[in-house]
Parts: sequence; structure tokens; C-alpha cells
Amino acid sequence: MMRGWKTCGALLLLASTFALRGQSGGTATSQIAAPQLPAFDVASIRPYSKSDMMIGVRTTDDDVTISGMPMHMIIREAFGVTNDRLLGEPGWGGTSRYDVEAKVAPEDVPKLKQLSQEQRWAMLVPVLEDRCALKFHHETRELTVYTLVVAKGGPKLQASKPTGSEMKQAPPRNTMALSDKGFTMSGDGASIASIAHMLSREIGSTVVDKTGLTGTYDYTLEFAPENRASMPMMRPRDGSDSPAPEAQGPSIFTAVQEQLGLKLEAKKEPVDVVVIDHIEQPSAN
Repeated sequence: MMRGWKTCGALLLLASTFALRGQSGGTATSQIAAPQLPAFDVASIRPYSKSDMMIGVRTTDDDVTISGMPMHMIIREAFGVTNDRLLGEPGWGGTSRYDVEAKVAPEDVPKLKQLSQEQRWAMLVPVLEDRCALKFHHETRELTVYTLVVAKGGPKLQASKPTGSEMKQAPPRNTMALSDKGFTMSGDGASIASIAHMLSREIGSTVVDKTGLTGTYDYTLEFAPENRASMPMMRPRDGSDSPAPEAQGPSIFTAVQEQLGLKLEAKKEPVDVVVIDHIEQPSAN
């Protein structure tokens, strides 16, 4: 279980441990309807009061606390979808940031401990329905899906070093750091599925692992963002309104092939999408 804050100022650092989920399988609706999911006993959503660019996520045995996260990201993670599979959001969803505090009743703590991180995120959907009058439905749309395969020449990933039996196995880690120079994605003990998940978050489309690689790997991937306009974190360090310097480096598609020895191949497929029919700014708690 991840504890503590993952925050920074000029950089955005988010651990994928909390958000990691598969790119295929049941929809968020099936997750929410699952009988083993408890409801949060107490929950609040408040506007983020600070002017910095920090985002924090913390989980404990009985609660989830989110700080400074745009509503778009909260909704996206609650449904477990990529950006292209979330439609109909209002404009304020990408700019208005919120603090979320949600806690289960003492009798539900054992149930919460048994849930995956995906299921914990899904527990926020009823909170959004209550506090933000969220209404949504599912549709099938034909969208671009990327297949992750091994590139010509073979993978360039470094296999994770095994630890001794007397040492406690460290949990897998994937992180994304953002600076005025671009992105650095890195991981320790990461599976290819988790790397595919991280890539899907940056590309904004589903990435499916078809490499056939079953090990765990240590890696670093450096690239320039595809769409600077969609990256609110890229601001000058002095806090001014002047444009940030252009990020340097290859595109994520080039970087994946040159630095990891993998390749992203695009194809059209029918996929499930979540359509937001209605949502309001959070009501008073």
C-alpha cells in the first residue's frame, strides 16, 4: 500500500502504484456494482486553496486523500479510463482543482484492505454522483488503440536484479517527472503491463501489451510531450506568465523504440467509453 505524499513544485511526480490498472476487462460500472465494494462513510470535495502546482495522493487503511487534483483527473481515475475514453466533460474539469477526503466506517476497514487500487478509485464515483450531481452513460466508439510490441533488434530494457531471500522484496515502482525540458518516465521492478499503462496515460489512448515479455524491468524513458497545450504543469519556475521554454527530446513514439527497444503500433478498435451527461461544481459539504 502506498503511503505518504507524492508531490513537487516545478516537477510533477506521480507514482503509478495508486493508479495502476489493466487496459482491458470490465467497465467501471461493473466495478462499482461489485458487492465487495464498501461505500465511503464520510467524504468531502473542496476547491484547492493554494496557488502552487502540487498534486498529492495518499491512502491509508481507512481513507483516501487527494490534494490539488483537477476534476478531469479525478473522474478519469474513478472510471479507470484513458483521456480518449472520457467524453462530454465541461471546460472547468481540466482547470478547476480540488481536495478530496474520503473515509470508510470502522467496520469496513477490513473490506477496504482487500480491494485493489482500481476498486478504491471506483469507490469515488458515488461520491461524485452525490457531491457533483454526476450523471453518465457508456457507449461503444471506434477509437485508436496502440499495441506495444518488441521492435526490430529486440528489447533494450534492463532486467530487474533479484533480491536475496533475506531481503524484503521492494514493490514495483513507476514514476513520471515533468520539467521544462520534458518528461522522464522511470521504473524499478516494473512489468511490461505497468509500462503500457504509463504510456497510455501520456498518449491519452489505450495501450495493450503484446510483447510477450513476462519479466520485471528497470528503465528510464526521456521524451518531449506530444501536446504542450494540454500540460498545465509546464510553467516557468519564476511563476511568471511568459511561455515556458520548448521541451527538448524525441517524441514518445521515437523514444519508446530507441530507448526501450519496443514499438507502438496504432489500429482502430471498438472500445467502451464513458460519456458525461451532467456534472456540476461540487456542492457544499
